Amino acid sequence: MRVLGVDLGRKRIGLAISDASATLARPWQSIAAGATPRASATLVAAIIRDAAAEDPVDAVVVGLPRRLNGEDTDQTTPTREFATALADLAGVRVHLQDERLTSVEAESRLAVRERDWRKRKAKIDAAAAAIILQDYLDSPRVDAC
Repeated sequence: MRVLGVDLGRKRIGLAISDASATLARPWQSIAAGATPRASATLVAAIIRDAAAEDPVDAVVVGLPRRLNGEDTDQTTPTREFATALADLAGVRVHLQDERLTSVEAESRLAVRERDWRKRKAKIDAAAAAIILQDYLDSPRVDAC
C-alpha cells in the first residue's frame, strides 16, 4: 500500500511518498499550486493517475493547518476543500493530519545538510510533506474525508 503525503501551500504543494509497505515516507517533489483549492486538487489528482501506471497510490494524507492552540487558521478551510475535491477527483481515500510546526521541523532538518537557504527553500515543501506523512504512518488512523 503506497500513501501520498501533501503539504498544501498558497504557492507550492509539497508531495511525499511512502514505501510499498507504508512504513517510511520520503520527500518526492514540489509543484506550483493552482489558483483555487479545486485547481490544486486537479493537479495532484493528475499526478496520482500518472503514478498509478508504475505503483498505485492507495491513500492520500493532507496536512491540516492549525494554530498552536488547535484553532483553525485562514488556510484550514481551503485545505479541507482541497481534500474533499481530491477525494472526488482521484477516487482515493484522503486523510487529514495535523501539520503544526512541520515546516519549522523540515527547515531545521534541511539546515543540517544544506547551508544555502535558496536550495533549502526549493526542498522544504516536499520535506514538510514527508514529515506530515511519516506522522500519519506512525499514528493510529483517523479523520478521513
